[in-house]
Amino acid sequence: MARSRREALLLGLASAGGLGTSVGASTARAATVAADRSPPWRAGVEGQRRADLGDGFYRNPVLSGDRADPSVLKDGDDYYAVFSSFQYYPGVVVWRSRDLVNWTPVGPALTVPLGTVWALDIARHDGRYFIYIPVLTKAEAAGLPFKIYVIHAPSMAGPWSAPIDMGLDGYIDPGHAVGEDGKRYLFLNDGHRVRISDDGLRPDGAVEKVYDGWPIPEDWVIEAPAPEGPKILRHGGWFYLFSGQGGTAGPPTSHMAVVARSRSIHGPWENCPHNPIVRTTSIDEPWWSRGHATPVQGPAGDWWLAYHGYEHGFRTLGRQMLLEPFEWTADGWPRALGGDLSRPLPKPSRTATNPHGLALSDDFHQAMLGSRLAFFAPKPGYLDRVRLADGGLVLKGQGSGPADASPLAMIAGDRSYEVTIDLELRGPGQGGLLLFYDDKLFCGVGAEAERLHAYKGGREQGYPAPGPGEGRRLGLRVVNDRDVASFFVRRPGGAWRKIVSYEVSGYNHNMADGFLSLRPALFSAGEGEVVFRALTYRARVSS
Repeated sequence: MARSRREALLLGLASAGGLGTSVGASTARAATVAADRSPPWRAGVEGQRRADLGDGFYRNPVLSGDRADPSVLKDGDDYYAVFSSFQYYPGVVVWRSRDLVNWTPVGPALTVPLGTVWALDIARHDGRYFIYIPVLTKAEAAGLPFKIYVIHAPSMAGPWSAPIDMGLDGYIDPGHAVGEDGKRYLFLNDGHRVRISDDGLRPDGAVEKVYDGWPIPEDWVIEAPAPEGPKILRHGGWFYLFSGQGGTAGPPTSHMAVVARSRSIHGPWENCPHNPIVRTTSIDEPWWSRGHATPVQGPAGDWWLAYHGYEHGFRTLGRQMLLEPFEWTADGWPRALGGDLSRPLPKPSRTATNPHGLALSDDFHQAMLGSRLAFFAPKPGYLDRVRLADGGLVLKGQGSGPADASPLAMIAGDRSYEVTIDLELRGPGQGGLLLFYDDKLFCGVGAEAERLHAYKGGREQGYPAPGPGEGRRLGLRVVNDRDVASFFVRRPGGAWRKIVSYEVSGYNHNMADGFLSLRPALFSAGEGEVVFRALTYRARVSS
C-alpha cells in the first residue's frame, strides 16, 4: 500500500537497516547470578530501563511497557516482533532485534482503523511476509463475532498491503503453520484450525476442532480455561503446539504456557508430561500472569520463549515482553530454565551491539506516529487531524473533552517517570495532558485560555475547583512516581505550580477491562486546535 509523503513523515518510518554488527555465537545456559539491585536495570535512552546489563546478562523485561501477546519471527540473522495494539492507530508497530534482548522499532504496519487489535501472528512464506490480525469492532462487541484480517509485504519494513478480511468470523489468536505436505494453516483459539490458501489470504476449507487443550487441575486458581495464542514449531520430526491457557489476566496465577506435540500437522496431539512449562505459581513472584509464549531459536542455536506478564505491583504498565531460555529434554520436550525471572540471565549472545528502545521526547520535526505516539480509537481520516507546523504538532480539536477527543498516547515502560509539554491554544476548546487508560478511565489536566480543568476517574472533578486560566501559552507536567501522579502547570518562563495528585494503581485491566495500559497522552477537544511543542519524557529512576 503506497504511502503519501505527508503520511510517511508523520509515521517516521524507519529503515530496516543499521542495527549494528552481526551477532556472534555463544551458548546461553540456565545459570543465574545474584540479583544486582543497585540498580536492577541498566538505564537506556532518556533513563528508560534497558534489559541488557552490559556484562553478558539481561534482566526482564526485555521490552518494557505494554507489549502484550508477542509474536516473534526469526528471519536470518534478524528477529521481528509485533504486539497487540488494541484501539491505538497507527498500530501493529514492527520491532527488530539481532539478539532478542535489544529492540528498536521499524514502524507501524497498520494505519486503517479496524477496531481492537488482539494477538497477532507474523509469518514468512515463499519470500513474502504476513501479519494475521484478529479484530474486535464496536458492532462485534455488541454480540457479533471477531474478524481476522491479513496484511502482507515484500519485507517487514513494508510497504504493507491494505487489510484483507479473511472471512474467519468468531475466532481470535491466529498462529500460522505449514504442514508436512507444504499446505498452510492457521491455528486459532480454543483448539481450532483452518487450512488457508497457498497465497495465505483466505480459508481453503472449514474450521475444525483439533486440540482440547491441557486439562488444568480443578483446584488451581485461574481466570478461565481459555486455550489461546497457538504457535506452531516444527523441530526434530515433531510439530509442537505452544498455547496459552488459564486466562490472560485475573488472578496472578491464571495465565500459563502449555505445549503438545504430534508427528503430523493433523494430530493427534499429545500433551507435555510436565505442563505447564511456564506459569506464575505465587503472588510473591516478580511477574504475574506469565504466558502466551512464542518459541524461537537464538542466534547461537539455543532456544528461547518470548511471552508476556504483568509486573508485580505495576499492572498499570500492561503486559510486558519477557524472555526465558528453554532446553530440549532427552525425550524431546521443551523445559523452561529461567525460574521466576527474578534474577539476571545470560544473554542469547554476548557480542551483539544492538541499540535499544526509542526516545519518547519529541521536537515534532518528525512525529513518528505509531512508534512514538498513537491515537486512541480514531475515526476514519484521523491523520487529517494532525500536521507538523509552526515548530510543533498541530492537532485539531475533536469531541467535548478527553473522553471523546481520541487522545495521542505513548507507551511508558518505567515505574516512575515525568512528562512535560508546552502548548498553545488556538481558538475555543481545550488541550491537555493525561494519564489515559481508556475513554472511561483517565486523569489529568485540561486547559482553556480562561480556565483549568482537573480530571479523575474519567470525569471532571469539582475538587480541586476549576482554576483560572494561564492564557493561551502554558506548560503542563505530570510526574508519575510509582503510580502516584502529580500534575503541574506553568506560564512561559515561570515556575511549576502543582495542581493536584492522584493515586492511579487501579487504572488497570482488572478494574476496567480492555487489557490496556496507563499511558501519558495529549488531547485537543472542542473547536479550534492546539499546537504541542517540546514534548519531553524522562525516567526518574532506573527501577
